[in-house]
Amino acid sequence: MKQIHLIIKRQDQHDSPSYEEEFLIPYRPNMNIISALMDIRLNPVNKNGNTTSQVQWDMSCLEEVCGTCSMLINGFPLQACSTLVDNLEQPIRLQPMSTFPVVRDLIIDRESMFDALKRVKAWIPIDGTYDIGPGPRMNEKKRQWAYELSKCFTCGVCLEACPNVNDKSDFLGPFVFSQIRLKNAHPTGEMNKDERIEAFMGEGGLEGCGNSQNCVQVCPKGLPLTTSIAAVNREATVHSFRNFFGSDNS
Repeated sequence: MKQIHLIIKRQDQHDSPSYEEEFLIPYRPNMNIISALMDIRLNPVNKNGNTTSQVQWDMSCLEEVCGTCSMLINGFPLQACSTLVDNLEQPIRLQPMSTFPVVRDLIIDRESMFDALKRVKAWIPIDGTYDIGPGPRMNEKKRQWAYELSKCFTCGVCLEACPNVNDKSDFLGPFVFSQIRLKNAHPTGEMNKDERIEAFMGEGGLEGCGNSQNCVQVCPKGLPLTTSIAAVNREATVHSFRNFFGSDNS
C-alpha cells in the first residue's frame, strides 16, 4: 500500500525545545494535510512503530475561510485545509510558522495580528446602542474592490513571507495596509480616516515595509496588497502635507 511520509516539527510546550517526529500513514486520493493529521490523531504511532502523543494543530472552517490552519508545508506558508497531498513532494515537512510564538506543535499564537488591528482602529465605529438608520451608499466601483480587500482572514501567511517581519523589527505587517484602506473606504469608517493613517505613520508602520512584494505571492486570497501599500502611502503623504501646511497657516 502506498504511504505518505510526514516529518513534523513538534514542541511539547511553548518554552520546550523542538524536535522532529516522522509518521507513515496510508495514502488516499485527494487527501489534504488536515486529513493526514487526522489519520495521525486516530492512530498516533510514529514511523518507528512507537505510540506517541497526538500532534496538535488548529483548524475550524476546513474551507480556507478562518485562517487558523496556516503552517509551513515543505517550507512554504500555506493553508493545511486547501493543500493537497497529491501536489506535494515527499517527505512532507510540516512546521509551525516561525513569525509567531509556538503554543504547541503546529499551533501558533497570532495575537500580534489582532493587536495590530487594534492599533490602527481597523473597525467601523458604530456602537449599536440605537438605530441610526441606513448608512450612505457606497459607490459600486469602490464596493467591488473593497469586497476583495474584505477577503483577508488574518491567516498570517503574509507576515511569514515578509522579510521585514522579524524579531528585530516592530513592523505590523503587510495585511494592515489593506485593512486601513478597506475601513477608510467605508462611508462611515471614513470619519476616522486620519486616525488610522496617523497610527500607521508611527513606529512599526508604513516605513517598515521594504516593498519586497513577497506578501502578494503567498496571499491565499490573492489580495492586491501592493496596490493597498501604494494607496496607503499616498494617503499618508497627502495627510502629512495637509498637516504641515495647516499648522503653518495657523
